[in-house]
Amino acid sequence: MPTRPDLPSALLAGLSILFPVIAIVAIHTVGAGAAVVGMVVLLVARLALPVLRGVPLSLSLALFPVLIAVLAVAGFDRALSIRLYPAFMNAAMLAAFAVTLWKPPSMIERFARITEPNLPPSGVRYTRNVTWIWVAFFLLNGTIALWSATQPGWAAWTYYNGFIAYAAAGALLVGEYLVRHSIIRWHGDQ
Repeated sequence: MPTRPDLPSALLAGLSILFPVIAIVAIHTVGAGAAVVGMVVLLVARLALPVLRGVPLSLSLALFPVLIAVLAVAGFDRALSIRLYPAFMNAAMLAAFAVTLWKPPSMIERFARITEPNLPPSGVRYTRNVTWIWVAFFLLNGTIALWSATQPGWAAWTYYNGFIAYAAAGALLVGEYLVRHSIIRWHGDQ
């Protein structure tokens, strides 16, 4: 598995992050049908690229239910399938993180071991707690994403899914980083 993102992976990540903005532009320029096709192509690429790069199949398959849900909803309402995509993605992330709480190591422990393979027991407990926080985040974020999909017009959906959700995730990442380094300094002083 590569240690740094390659160009195709970085491109897919960028397109995924910009999805709400791209979706709004696509809907207004080429229509909801073309926007759904673009979304499906993005999902298929996100499913296939990790497999081609040697990432475990189980990580790639986490997106498969999202693809099925998008296609199922698109069968009767293309615009709604686009609006529900962020809620579907949050549900997939919620499931992926939650499963690791019952079948360790926890998701955050897996990430932590990339840079610190010899994680001490206190680190395992800490990463498990952080995984619980992310589970709660995905539950709340997904609920709000679902709410935004039911609002008239595209304003609430665009503002929340295109900006607020990313700002909240970023704040959680930065907050956890600061707490973790404070804990490390505190334990280092003893």
